Amino acid sequence: MRIVTAAEMYKMDTYTIEKVGIREDTLMESAGQAVAKLMIDKLNPSQTIMILAGAGNNGGDGFVIARILKSYGYRADLWIIPPPEKIKGAAKHALDVYLRSGYNVQYFTENEEKFFKLLSTYDVIIDCLLGIGVKGDLRAPYNVIIKEVNGLQSAQVISVDVPSGVAADGGNVIDAIKADATITIQNPKVGAFTYPAASYYGAVSVVDIGIPPLVVDECTERKELWTEKHVLKHLPTRQPHVHKGTNGKALLIGGSREMTGAVMLSAKAALRSGAGLLTVAVPDVIHSIVATHLLEAMYLPCATKKDHFQGELAIDFGRFDAVAVGPGMGRTAGGQKVVGEVLQQRVPVVLDADALFHVTELMLLLKERKEPTVLTPHSGEMARLCGISIEDVEEKRFELSKQFAVEYGVYLVLKGPFTIVTTPRGEQFVNPTGNAGLAKGGSGDVLTGMILAFIMQYTSVQAAVSNAVFVHGKAADLLLEGKHTHTDIIATDVIEKIPNALKLFQP
Repeated sequence: MRIVTAAEMYKMDTYTIEKVGIREDTLMESAGQAVAKLMIDKLNPSQTIMILAGAGNNGGDGFVIARILKSYGYRADLWIIPPPEKIKGAAKHALDVYLRSGYNVQYFTENEEKFFKLLSTYDVIIDCLLGIGVKGDLRAPYNVIIKEVNGLQSAQVISVDVPSGVAADGGNVIDAIKADATITIQNPKVGAFTYPAASYYGAVSVVDIGIPPLVVDECTERKELWTEKHVLKHLPTRQPHVHKGTNGKALLIGGSREMTGAVMLSAKAALRSGAGLLTVAVPDVIHSIVATHLLEAMYLPCATKKDHFQGELAIDFGRFDAVAVGPGMGRTAGGQKVVGEVLQQRVPVVLDADALFHVTELMLLLKERKEPTVLTPHSGEMARLCGISIEDVEEKRFELSKQFAVEYGVYLVLKGPFTIVTTPRGEQFVNPTGNAGLAKGGSGDVLTGMILAFIMQYTSVQAAVSNAVFVHGKAADLLLEGKHTHTDIIATDVIEKIPNALKLFQP
């Protein structure tokens, strides 16, 4: 499912109207009908419903929704907030159809006292106030109405397309509807996958209004929601005659005396995720500790300086199908030498944790690489890679991910809620799984091990990385279905749930 910006949605509408030949009022009718049908399936006819409508196309959708609900016997009242003369175009046509169908309308203008008195008496509020065109601070009466709606104690609030006051492309939010659910028209909008905007949407549903797939392809860049359908399509199956070498020979480099756990978490996750043979390169001072906890791996003890990697690696990289470096490595000069050497190898590489710290001094090597390279920063690490603030990263997650991935020719995994996987060509895939329980030390180390294992088993690096991110999040979601809460989940719990998550996709 393609994720779109406001500009792309407007472009799709224009293309559909001008080149395909579907009229604007037909699109509005289709949108209202699709949303109303979904509401009919979810709402109780005994509930009292208020539809709040503005002057634009979002308001026009509301006129259609109100007409359909009333025709099915729902106790729905249509309240139009702007003066009637403000309603034009397709929205005016939809309002005329509503009125000619014999239904009444309530106008906010000159009825403000009545409106606010009745507001708290409704069971359901349907928000069709502003839509995707909102820009800047809201003025009265919209900001006042939104504040009152958000203060309701018992009413269910459903927004149409986007919560009013939230920009379709995300960013800061000042005054906006805090919806329990949002029914998005045709394609989900970028803001539904970036915070703080996403926190206003509630549960998101998407309804198709008949815009042809050709239009979506012509008018939008590839920003796609990675779903179970994609996981199933790309998940590899093991043939009966395979052996351990067939499933990949991986090298994992990391660890220090202060951080022995990180590399062990990555290693165990890699093995749980299907790596055939795993070799772990660690500073020799922690070799005995790590080897005691992980019996299935092989080890390369490396020279140590002050409990960290000295820097020189006596490793034949040609033996391996993929390399991951960084977990628990530390931020020493020796670590930077290790990362620099890894970047010069002709083998797929995954960079995480402290390797991302060191790579900021090795950007030329990163840019010159020909083999697939995967970077897995969280927002703080991404901010350092780009030389900007964390706030800037959060505000422009899609744009920055694409810019960096294309410029350096890498696969960028920008972690966080709705992790974004971006390819060197700028294609973006958004992950819907995972929860706040992953906000713990070690979660990223687990994902690194999973990506390392997956990229050796897939023909597509992007599919491998996206599936690893999906399964990682799904494992955390399964923990919540059992005895765990967001508070008590730890990284080793996630590893133990990897088999259960993978099992969901097996025939």
